[in-house]
Amino acid sequence: MCYVLGATFVEGLVNYRSWRYIGPQEFKAYHQAIGPRVIAIVVAPFVISVVLTVLLLWFRPRSIPLWSVCLSLGADLLAIIVSFAFQIPIQLQFDRNGLSLPTLERLIKMEWIRNAAHSFNVVLFVWMMLRLTNNGR
Repeated sequence: MCYVLGATFVEGLVNYRSWRYIGPQEFKAYHQAIGPRVIAIVVAPFVISVVLTVLLLWFRPRSIPLWSVCLSLGADLLAIIVSFAFQIPIQLQFDRNGLSLPTLERLIKMEWIRNAAHSFNVVLFVWMMLRLTNNGR
């Protein structure tokens, strides 16, 4: 969870905001080249974290309440919805058309929702870890 949060912060707070400084001639090639890397470095770990969280529905220590796992999955679902409804269509538009600053601003405006969901999950997982290490006390 901490890795996913860090990766999405770097993607949204560093990478997206630096796109303004890439020339329009270079942006499309840059964006197409970076896409597979983002999938490997950001998306794949997120998918793995979701799968592992789903497994907690069945293989959960007693000190971790079911509601906390469901809440985590709800935060994951919010991040997924934002990704499919806003982020991915914008990224595909960049692949097709290159950089559009108004489109980039929309991407940046929506990124905070995913970051909030991932931040919430980190706090929730730290709490679950503390419950686990304290044997539910």
